Amino acid sequence: MTGQPENRPIRPIRMINVHAEGELGYVVTDGLPDIPGDSIADRLACLNDGDGALRRHLMLAPRGNPACSVNLLMPPVDPRADAAFIIMQPDRAHASSGSNSICVTTALLESGMVEMREPETVVTLETAAGLVTARAECHDGRCVRVHLDMVPAFVEALDVPLATDDWGTITADICYGGVFYALVDVGQVGLTIAPEHAARLAEIGMALQAGFNRAHEISHPEIPAISGIAYVMFRQVLESGETRTATIMPPGRLDRSPCGTGSSAHLAALHARGLITVGETITTCSVINSRFEVTLTGVTEIAGRHAVLPRISGRGWRFGETVIDTDPSDIFADGYAVSDVWGPDAGSLNPSSGCW
Repeated sequence: MTGQPENRPIRPIRMINVHAEGELGYVVTDGLPDIPGDSIADRLACLNDGDGALRRHLMLAPRGNPACSVNLLMPPVDPRADAAFIIMQPDRAHASSGSNSICVTTALLESGMVEMREPETVVTLETAAGLVTARAECHDGRCVRVHLDMVPAFVEALDVPLATDDWGTITADICYGGVFYALVDVGQVGLTIAPEHAARLAEIGMALQAGFNRAHEISHPEIPAISGIAYVMFRQVLESGETRTATIMPPGRLDRSPCGTGSSAHLAALHARGLITVGETITTCSVINSRFEVTLTGVTEIAGRHAVLPRISGRGWRFGETVIDTDPSDIFADGYAVSDVWGPDAGSLNPSSGCW
């Protein structure tokens, strides 16, 4: 190593460990370095335009978990918000997440950072994508269930084709639910969404994400910091009428939850096809059979585009705390990723220089 990048932490970072319907979302409560920016979107752009040292330090081995997000809790800019956060994942920082909003709400209330009121506490969260209102059911000092009024979701394009060598032409609905998704019916790749297919789905999903991003340049019409297709989400309609989802997250793993922003994007696609109306609720379930209730609460417009208002309902559990120290002599302070754990695209996460 040739010296410590400016945005690598120099004091211990404290995190509350939470999962939402099985998806890990650690919440940083203390020790973050300053992240400049006049808005949360500016701070998101700063993180993604920087050297990535903070992301690698927190997300990669030996400190990080490949099946985890780290939520950077920070004071809000918007006076209506109780707290703000940015979602850190191995590849980059992301603007919005339903499961992580549940994790953050649970951490704020059960730690006492926001006063809990029973039977319901309303927490307003500021994200780079906008405000998310969390209505938390509270009982005996616990956050039992969280209902999220998510940011508006909209369709960018339906039935977008992508020619592939391995699966022929794959079609996807490209939709926004807080980040951009390519929504792909899983039968097109000859698989179902099941634990035994997780590794193969992750590999295919990463290839499709790269292909759709090469073919389509996409950015939010009002928030330039949100651009590109963040994830492929596979969909499978079950006999029960539920939709099983598998969001593929770089560098190659499945979201353990049904995915809140992906479910929001899916809701926008359903409404555009006339398959759901205001007031109706669907259930999305994950590869491990955890569930979100997804309600279409209304419609609106975003920069002249028709958009839907999703409500995501799910549960979060706090299960511990983590303190990460920084040792100046640690030769792996920038972290590392190896493909046996982190997937075939692990090399893209590693720093370009250091002790390798």
